Amino acid sequence: MDLQLKEKRALITGSSSGIGAAIARLFAAEGASMVVHGRNEKRAMAVAEEIRAKGGNAEVTLGDLSTDSGADKVAREALEGGRIDILVNNAGEYHHHAWMETSIEQWMATYQTNVLSGVRMLHRLLPGMRERRWGRIIQIGGGLALQPAPPQPDYNASLAARHNLAVSLARELAGTGITSNAVAPGAIRVGNVEKLLRTVAPRFGWGESWEEIERGTLHDMVPNDQGRLGTPEEIAAAVVFLASPLAAYISGTVVSVDGGAIRSVH
Repeated sequence: MDLQLKEKRALITGSSSGIGAAIARLFAAEGASMVVHGRNEKRAMAVAEEIRAKGGNAEVTLGDLSTDSGADKVAREALEGGRIDILVNNAGEYHHHAWMETSIEQWMATYQTNVLSGVRMLHRLLPGMRERRWGRIIQIGGGLALQPAPPQPDYNASLAARHNLAVSLARELAGTGITSNAVAPGAIRVGNVEKLLRTVAPRFGWGESWEEIERGTLHDMVPNDQGRLGTPEEIAAAVVFLASPLAAYISGTVVSVDGGAIRSVH
């Protein structure tokens, strides 16, 4: 299927690794021009070089989006290469602190990095989309926004804010030709998640092989109907479709990609 992205240009924040990198690779494979963003130059350049080696177009911009100056730099550098048609707010971070171990300062830092970073990029890139009367904005949220766990309360709440932001923005953009949606990944096998699960495996008695650890994770922590963790590429597939012209009738929606972990009836 041709997703009609060959003339589009996309900025994916936090795309130097993990889910963001997978999103950037799939956009490029569909013919979109990419702006890869990160804070680590070596990792961001590696993603861009991989895309170029496969015949795609990719530029790199570096900056800390939790600050106005960092967002200014990223937006300026991204726009130097042309318009931005698609913005995917993926950049973020999390920790594993318990509820009462999470300080007020940590709450504030999490919101700066996970929520206000996306708002900053919207303020800088949305006006151009309005002028052209076309655009796609996608927030990467998560299942913990809908079914929060006891630890990392600030992270859970920041994901819920991303979902709310996406729907509110869709109402704001009614009739403009711009859509706003969120994608909510479930448990995805990325480097940080695998590292964490291997670390806690002895505590739960899951075993040492990845197959044993994954089975234990699904039994004790994140059961789902598919019986496995997801892949970054599966999240990328949902994002790239929502960003395409084929998804013009989808806006104000949170798309769960979690193997059926969260069950809801609307």
